[in-house]
Amino acid sequence: MAGLRIVLADALDDQRRTASAMDLGTQIVQYLISGITIGAIYAVIALGFTIIYNATEVINFAQGEFVMLGGMAVIALDGSGYLPLALCFVLGVLAVTVVGILLERLTIRPVKVANPITLIIITVGASIFLRGGAMMLWGKDSLALRPFTGAQPIHMGGATLVPQSLWVLGVTLVVMTGLQVFYKHTITGKAMRACAFNRRAASLMGISVNRMVLVSFALSAAIGAAAGIVIVPITLCGYDVGTMLGLKGFCAAVLGGLGSSPGSILGGFLLGVLEALGAGLISSGFKDAIAFFVLLLVLFVRPSGLLGPREIKRI
Repeated sequence: MAGLRIVLADALDDQRRTASAMDLGTQIVQYLISGITIGAIYAVIALGFTIIYNATEVINFAQGEFVMLGGMAVIALDGSGYLPLALCFVLGVLAVTVVGILLERLTIRPVKVANPITLIIITVGASIFLRGGAMMLWGKDSLALRPFTGAQPIHMGGATLVPQSLWVLGVTLVVMTGLQVFYKHTITGKAMRACAFNRRAASLMGISVNRMVLVSFALSAAIGAAAGIVIVPITLCGYDVGTMLGLKGFCAAVLGGLGSSPGSILGGFLLGVLEALGAGLISSGFKDAIAFFVLLLVLFVRPSGLLGPREIKRI
């Protein structure tokens, strides 16, 4: 009888270990899904940093505010009840693109001769101004946007995937593909690549560097707005959400290699997965700290980033 009890106890222990392993495996899959989703947003934000850095050698710390403005603008347009969500999306992106153009025209271009540090400080001031304007316009409360195609979760084994995550990944893929087509198959895109490689040589070849800088701000604002719009149905949007998203997008850009588009994509996804796994397996209190720990680690070990060359070259 005692032997039977021992066998039964061993069997129960085996079942508990199996169930625990299955639960851990399911949790890791769930964390990976969450990490890939948020990593896609970080990748798009990092691309915005890269676009402007390649054109101006400036880190645009107002990039997070482009994300915030995109989300808030679509929430306001959709709340009117008169426009379909797809049209709200397009109008929101266009509105933030205009903000990006005005930012370049009114703050960057008037400074004829300035070192990059001065221009970075200007973008920090622009970030504060845009955040304050959003607070005055929409208030301090966080706002929500309805999902694009319903909220019924998709079950994948023990993990779940909300349909909006597919929209996030889809829009991210469209942005990445569109940028590559733009850079390789359009005159303006090739001109921007020439400016990124050597601004003086591009100017001598008849390319308007100022125009390319303007296009870079418009493009960066547009993709930032798109990122902000698709993520709002998953996470609420408020006037201050752009600050942390912008900083994490910058961390992703540095992690992958500042100035490298493939590096920005890799850095964004990698940072999102590391953040989700760290928050889920260690503690949610480390969620925001992980990005900055990774940034410091990369700066110490490989300042040029994972895909950046030892001698930084913008492409």
